[in-house]
Amino acid sequence: MEVDRIIGSYGSDKKGPLLFITAGIHGNEPSGVIALQEIFAELNQSKPQLYGTIVGVCGNQLALSKDQRYIDQDLNRTWTKSNLLSNAKSPHELMEMREIIDVLKHYLKHNPEKRYFLDCHTTSSPSDPYISVQDVNDNCAWAKHFPTPIVIGFSDIITGDIDHYLSRIGLTGFVFEAGQHTGENAVVNQKAMIWLALKEACGLNFDQLFEFPTSVTTMINQHQSKQKAFKILYRHQLHENDKFEMQPGFENFSIIKKGQLLAMENGTEIRSSWDAYIFMPLYQPLGDDGFFIIDTLV
Repeated sequence: MEVDRIIGSYGSDKKGPLLFITAGIHGNEPSGVIALQEIFAELNQSKPQLYGTIVGVCGNQLALSKDQRYIDQDLNRTWTKSNLLSNAKSPHELMEMREIIDVLKHYLKHNPEKRYFLDCHTTSSPSDPYISVQDVNDNCAWAKHFPTPIVIGFSDIITGDIDHYLSRIGLTGFVFEAGQHTGENAVVNQKAMIWLALKEACGLNFDQLFEFPTSVTTMINQHQSKQKAFKILYRHQLHENDKFEMQPGFENFSIIKKGQLLAMENGTEIRSSWDAYIFMPLYQPLGDDGFFIIDTLV
């Protein structure tokens, strides 16, 4: 999948926020890119009035063109202080990171009234859509405007993710996980979240579009009742050369019981220490984490 760095941008003469949307940070997750392409086509055709500007940015261009998660290292582990200060030319993802930052700096020169971000992802296992948010700035309050479950604190325990960087430089936003990589609803869910972000951030009136975005209605009807907040209890981190195999059948938010077999690692059984929920079970060959365990916030 060959994609320009800037997938699209759209605005009107009304001053307002910047909505900075990234997709394809992982090259095996094209649904956000496809959704942005379709949304910019609709915006350019309908020409609705917005407050401010939306820009859609492609993440790992080279990995996306090869349909692989990354080239040298995970781009969503690259945004560390040392990498941000580095002039090194490798690993490849440093170049991708710098180009994304250059795009952001260009749009920030226009001094938007507010700065929002949305980072579009999918998961390796089947999953309902959900928001992953860092509890900094007004991120959590912003996330509650949207009709999906919210997982708080995931990025706080991961090093080098883009939403950590964007939150720390003053943008408000979250990561949206739209479902499974190859799921039939992934693009639909991405479009719904992007449309809703445009409505909430930039005052988009859906009646100004040639066609009302049915993806929005679908998301609200299917997921509004599931909106609740979760906290992370445990992270099962993997190390180089670990032989890890998740037990089959788990999805995000699957209920698990204390003592239940979750995975095998280097010939050893990994069992749950909680009655809780499983989160991000690993069913792909590349990854730093085997799974997380989460529970609802009271």
